Amino acid sequence: MGQHGPYDGLGDEHLPGSRGEHVLQGLFSTRERALRFYNRQVSDHLTAEMREFVARQEMVFVGTSDSRGNCDTSFRAGPPGFVRVLEPSRLIYPEFRGNGVFASMGNIMENPHVSLLFVDFFEDRVGLHVNGSASITTAYDAARRHGLVDEDQTAPGRRADRWVVVEVEEAYIHCSKHIPLLARQDRRTLDGQARRPAGDDHFGVSRMRSLGKEREGAGRSAE
Repeated sequence: MGQHGPYDGLGDEHLPGSRGEHVLQGLFSTRERALRFYNRQVSDHLTAEMREFVARQEMVFVGTSDSRGNCDTSFRAGPPGFVRVLEPSRLIYPEFRGNGVFASMGNIMENPHVSLLFVDFFEDRVGLHVNGSASITTAYDAARRHGLVDEDQTAPGRRADRWVVVEVEEAYIHCSKHIPLLARQDRRTLDGQARRPAGDDHFGVSRMRSLGKEREGAGRSAE
């Protein structure tokens, strides 16, 4: 989209956001407040302050959906600056080896629309939404096109095999009103006690299915 604002609210087709949110703004009489937000807070590129904010962040939530609109939100983390701003209208983040499902990148292959949410729980206690169009590139192309030679730079001991490039379409603040202030702590300890990281079956899915198979087997043997 082109350079934003100011918006006068006369034509919804020129406003940021969806038709649905514009309809609800009319129904709940929030149009004037929404216009102030669009005019004061929504940008079609990353401002200098936004770029500095992204360079300090250690986590981001990535929202994607497939071609049918089925949504998925995933979490990405790394040392400060693991999401890199290439220019005001473009950023890039690494994809490391995971569970092999490729849910986010699979969605991006079907539907390039992506939403990133950065939240600083430790200092600024504020968030930044970045919405845009994503594409996947290899480590080779990232090095060739963007100079990202990433042996141990992004996360020591982890090499980025792929990167996701996001063309920024809109960026805006997530206010601090309900963002909790958290304290950094070594994740291996809690109250001075050694604490093991959560295992793969922390939520009991494998255990549930194993029990189901046992019961099914018991039922068959009883016949």
